[in-house]
Amino acid sequence: MGVARQTVYTWKALLDEGGIDALRAVPGRGRPAKLEPEQLAELRGALLQSLTAHGFGTELWTLKRVGSLIKRTYGVEFSQTQIWRILGALGFSAQKPDRRAIERDEDAVRHWKRHTWPALKKKPNVTAD
Repeated sequence: MGVARQTVYTWKALLDEGGIDALRAVPGRGRPAKLEPEQLAELRGALLQSLTAHGFGTELWTLKRVGSLIKRTYGVEFSQTQIWRILGALGFSAQKPDRRAIERDEDAVRHWKRHTWPALKKKPNVTAD
């Protein structure tokens, strides 16, 4: 059920005392959500857009950037742990960025490694005694 054992005991006691109607009368517990479901749906759409569309310089979402977007858009501030939970609830998971640039030219890299790099390497000092 995803709740603490004590909560189940409380529910059982309510059921035993007042039946199913007593359980239905229990108010919702916990702090109210700071973002409405519609806002979460908007946030998901925003996260699927390009970061440059939101004023960031690179195409890499971080928890800090997501938090900045949420604060700018909805005026609500979350801890990074809570941002992580929100992203998980929206279906996002951690992704490791590719280390190589998209614009990388493999032929130019190969040419540089074969021709330019060997010329730049230090030559051993050979001194005659």
